[in-house]
Amino acid sequence: MLIRRERPADIAGIAAVHRSAFADPAVPDPVEVGLVDALRGGDAWIPTLSLVAVEHGAVIGHTCLTRAAVGPFPVLALGPLGVLRERQRAGVGAALVHAALGAADALDEPLIGLLGSLDYYPRFGFAPGARYGIAPDKPEWATHFQVRPLSAFEDRIAGDFRYADAFYEL
Repeated sequence: MLIRRERPADIAGIAAVHRSAFADPAVPDPVEVGLVDALRGGDAWIPTLSLVAVEHGAVIGHTCLTRAAVGPFPVLALGPLGVLRERQRAGVGAALVHAALGAADALDEPLIGLLGSLDYYPRFGFAPGARYGIAPDKPEWATHFQVRPLSAFEDRIAGDFRYADAFYEL
């Protein structure tokens, strides 16, 4: 398996990954598929931080980091993270998260925020945002909102976390 940045030829494979990962018989196209497309078309998109897991030339997983903010401070948001259903629980998602964390840290980004599983993300150093004085700007997201400070994090980074506009248009 190789983790690398997204290429234009990967777009259909990325959509297929999120369709598989978030499959729901009642919803033919999960919101994550449209979210990635909307993020890709917005100003929060960072092409070098859209990562795919590839095996035998096929995309088997995807995640992206997009520009977000905590008050006046630029930070990153992780997500969505998706892995083909038949490849889940085999380390693909973990490899993508580790690659995203490493890339963000190498770029001197201070912090990554996300909405996600309280059972999955703490293994990567994510903790409730409240621990750092950071809260999502939508209070109903607070129960699953987590942050991961990176090497460039400073204590003065506190306040409301704001995602890219695409997250609010779901």
